[in-house]
Amino acid sequence: MKLRVDGLSVRFHLPGAEVRAVTDARFELREGRCLALVGESGCGKSVMAHALLGLLPGNATVTGHAWLDPSGPDAASGDAASGDAASGDAASGDAAPDLVPGSSPGDGPPFGGGSLDLVTAPEKVLARQVRGRLIGLIPQSPAAHLTPVRTARAQLAETLRELGRPETPDLLAARAGLRPEDLDRYPHQLSGGMAQRVANALALAGDPPLIVADEPTTGLDRPLVDATMAELRRLCDEGRAVLVITHDLRAAERVADEIAVMYASRIVELSQAGPFFAGPRHPYARGLLDALPSRRFVPIPGRPPELTRLPDGCAFLPRCPLATDACEKQPLMNGKKVACHHA
Repeated sequence: MKLRVDGLSVRFHLPGAEVRAVTDARFELREGRCLALVGESGCGKSVMAHALLGLLPGNATVTGHAWLDPSGPDAASGDAASGDAASGDAASGDAAPDLVPGSSPGDGPPFGGGSLDLVTAPEKVLARQVRGRLIGLIPQSPAAHLTPVRTARAQLAETLRELGRPETPDLLAARAGLRPEDLDRYPHQLSGGMAQRVANALALAGDPPLIVADEPTTGLDRPLVDATMAELRRLCDEGRAVLVITHDLRAAERVADEIAVMYASRIVELSQAGPFFAGPRHPYARGLLDALPSRRFVPIPGRPPELTRLPDGCAFLPRCPLATDACEKQPLMNGKKVACHHA
């Protein structure tokens, strides 16, 4: 399974304003790889995740493409696996097939030999064949997403039944590191680590090839953060594609093969994880690393722009030590996969 995001943009329409939450996002994620989407809070990371799953509110407009390609030599992309986080020319505007005629939720992926565009796919396809079956979501603040009046066992059993899976809740829980007795607890009786493991178990119930983890370490102490990242790495090593959305660069360093840095709705740098943590190329990415306590512990001055008032040029210009008049023009992602005039 491969995910190819090409020109994805999300706009929220409010009375008298438009929120440009995601702008022209382009990246690629292959099976067995982990891509960490990082950046300050409010830059559009979680909106990206919800757009991929069709979980945005009615006032959102989504354009561009997010292709799911089947694995194997017949995959629609036709290019060899390279491990790059993105290919600037991935995906055209070709039409994607709809639900395979006569298929049902248990019939497998809705590709029919081609690709599925998550942006244009009908809600029926997303609900019955994508969510839980092709893409598993680990939500931010797992305890808040669990039904408070039902035990973890009841919620796992219902999920398995709806997905048509033969596994028992005990077996699924064991894979997520839970004991059988843990499943008989209600959400308010679960520790932060237990709630995280229940969320992991729910996301894995349909054995999806792609996992989207939206801020999976929020509210966890460092040992639980490390354990959660180790679990995501294990899933990746088993052959799944994993998209981790986080503002925790230390956590990202533990799990990611590639890094995508997002600022003010745009991805501004794409890099292999090793070179990124050795020396990022975009000034904003360097600022993020310099702000870590283990590095210079120097915060980036200023604040990000409001997503309702983004400038025509580089949004990082007011905070950038390298800014020149050239930055009045919007820098585009170049062949080196960094959107900066001075990279």
